[in-house]
Amino acid sequence: MTGGESARRALVVETLQATARLHAALADGPAVEAIERAGALLVSVLGGGGQVLAFGNGGSAADAQHFVAELVGRFETTRRGYPAVALTTDPSIVTAVANDLGFEAVFARQVEALGRPGDVAVGITTSGDSPNVVRGLEAASARGLRTIALTGRAGGRAGQLAEVHVNVPETITARVQEAHTTVLHLLCAMVDRHLEG
Repeated sequence: MTGGESARRALVVETLQATARLHAALADGPAVEAIERAGALLVSVLGGGGQVLAFGNGGSAADAQHFVAELVGRFETTRRGYPAVALTTDPSIVTAVANDLGFEAVFARQVEALGRPGDVAVGITTSGDSPNVVRGLEAASARGLRTIALTGRAGGRAGQLAEVHVNVPETITARVQEAHTTVLHLLCAMVDRHLEG
């Protein structure tokens, strides 16, 4: 094995081990109860006819879209679609609001327009302090929506604002995003099992 091959192999093994350690730590910590609470909240909202509004930036925007796709389409079972919208997917809205009101308002404005009491807003931020995610959660609370935050690091302002806070206490963004994907899949699994039997 050459030096380059050895370095690549080490990178692969170290990254997989780091991801496994983080997931194991989450399984032994407060994240378990928070994920259970988030799942119960989603089941309650969707079972009661409410909708999910999900949002985040960059990789977290992709996570919001992935989550919504699983709810509207299907996760592991064929079942009815659930009402869910990713607030990151309409470039006309995002760019108009960013241009006219500022980028910090892109999610709050959509929550104000689309959210109803009894819906749930899911804000995803690896730092916990993304200003537009924080403002989106603030707007959701003000309108009577339930709120869930998925965060990294120490949780930041988003974690403090949310009714249910699922924190991944990690500083490496990629590791946080990997764990967030697992959390979102768990939430989808709980919706499938508890709403569809």
